[in-house]
Amino acid sequence: MTVTASPETAANAAPPAPDRHYRQLFIGGEWVSPGGTESIEVINSATEEVMGSAPAGTVQDAEKAVAAARAAFEGWSQTPVEERAAVLERISAGLSARQGELAQLIAQEVGMPFMFSNMIQVGLPAITFASMAEEIRRYPLEEKLTSSVLVREPVGVVAAITPWNYPLHQIAAKVAPALAAGCTVVLKPSEVAPLNAFVLAEIMQEAGVPAGVFNLVTGTGPVVGEVIASHPDVDMVSFTGSTAAGRRVSELAARTIKRVALELGGKSPYIILDDADLTGDALTQAVVNGVQGCYLNSGQTCSALTRMLVPRSRLAEVEAVAQAVVSQVKVGDPFDPATTLGPLVSGVQRERVRGYIEKGQAEGAKLIAGGAQAPEGLEHGYYVRPTVFSEVTPDMTIAREEIFGPVLVIQPYEDEDDAVRIANATDYGLAGGVYSSDPERAVRVARRIRTGQVSINGGAFNPVAPFGGYKQSGNGREFGRLGLEEFMEVKALQF
Repeated sequence: MTVTASPETAANAAPPAPDRHYRQLFIGGEWVSPGGTESIEVINSATEEVMGSAPAGTVQDAEKAVAAARAAFEGWSQTPVEERAAVLERISAGLSARQGELAQLIAQEVGMPFMFSNMIQVGLPAITFASMAEEIRRYPLEEKLTSSVLVREPVGVVAAITPWNYPLHQIAAKVAPALAAGCTVVLKPSEVAPLNAFVLAEIMQEAGVPAGVFNLVTGTGPVVGEVIASHPDVDMVSFTGSTAAGRRVSELAARTIKRVALELGGKSPYIILDDADLTGDALTQAVVNGVQGCYLNSGQTCSALTRMLVPRSRLAEVEAVAQAVVSQVKVGDPFDPATTLGPLVSGVQRERVRGYIEKGQAEGAKLIAGGAQAPEGLEHGYYVRPTVFSEVTPDMTIAREEIFGPVLVIQPYEDEDDAVRIANATDYGLAGGVYSSDPERAVRVARRIRTGQVSINGGAFNPVAPFGGYKQSGNGREFGRLGLEEFMEVKALQF
C-alpha cells in the first residue's frame, strides 16, 4: 500500500493558524473538562513561540479514562473482526483526509521539514491503521493443536505512552494493533508534542469508534503516565521513550504483573565493508546513505544510524566525502522547500545536543563538520549544526550514549570481526546498516549484528515489518503481524 499526497498537501504551504488551545480531554466517547485548571504550552520549534496548549491531566482524569476503557472492553472485544477492521479503515481514511493539516501541525511541533512530515509523520500512520485492518482479517484467531484448540484473545485495557519525535506515528503503532486485537486504550501522548493527538481523537469520533474504546488524557509522565502504568485495571503498558523512563514504567507495571512492551533508545551502527567499491559515486552513495540514516528528523530518531564504521585504510577518503555531503545539508525553516534539516523539538533538546558536541571535542574526537555554535542566520528556533566527528573510539561518550540530534560519529575498524565487535559494543540493539558490493556478505554481517532491524545497501523502512530491539533498546515488536500479537493473550481449550 502507498499513500500519496494531493497537490495541495504536497506543496509546502504556510501553516494555518487555527485555535490549537485544547481545553478538554476525550474520555468515554465525549469531550470532557479536565479535573484541574492547569495547561501545558506547546512551543513552535522553529520560532520558539507558543503555538497551542493541552490540559494538564490529573490523577482523577487518568483514573476516569481507565474506568471508561474497562467498561468498554467487554463489548469491543466481542465485536466481530470485520466490524473492527472497518473502523480501522475509516480511521485511516480520516488521517488521509486531514493529511496536509496534520503534516503542517507536526512540522511545527517537532521541526521535521514539511515534505518529510507529510510522508512520514502522517502518511505512515495512515498505512498502519489500514494495514492492521488487513492483518486482523487474515490472522488465525483459532488454531488446532492435537487435542487442543489455541484461542487468541485481546489482552485487555492498554495504556499507550508515546514520545514526541514521531508523535502520531508512534501512537498509530500502539493504538491500531490494540484496537484491531479487540483491546481498549488509554493514550497519554508526550506533553512536548500532544496537539496531533487531539486531531486523531476527532477522527476517532467521526469514524464511529465506540465510547470508551479510545481515550485521550494529556499531561505529564509523573502524573498521568504513572497512574496508567500502575493502575490495576490496566492489563498492558506499551511505552516508547528513553531507556531510563522505560525502566520506571517497568517498575510500576511490575506491581500488578501486567504485560509491558518497550521501544527505547538506540546507538545504531552503519558498517561500510572493506570490499565495497569505495570509489567515485559508489563511495559517495555509501556515505550519503549513512548521513541520511543519521540525520532523519534532525537525528531525533531512535533507530538513527549514528555510528559509521569504516575501514581504517579508507578513513581519510570517507572523511572528505562526509564533509562534502554535510556541506549540502540545508538547515532552516521546516516550510522552506529547500530545507532538509529542521530544528530540534525544544530548547532543552538543543542544549543537550550541543553539550554532547562539546563533550566530543573535549574527549579528543576529531571534528570534521559542524560544531556547537548556532547555525548562521538562525538565531530563533531550536537549530543545531549538522555535525560529524571522526577518529571516535568506543570508550568516548559520543560513541556510547544516545545523542538524539544531527551528530554522526565515524569509527575506524581493522577487519570484519573488528567491525562487528565495535558494532555490538553498545548497550543498545535497535537498528543497524551494512553497505557492501557483495550482497551475500552484507547479509552474513547483518546476521552478526545484535539489532532488531538491519538495512542492507540502503534498504528502505518497511511499515509492516516488525520493529523493536535487543538489549536495552526494549522488548516486544511493533507493526505487522508480530505487532498485532503483542496485544493478544493465548488460551488453550483442551478436548
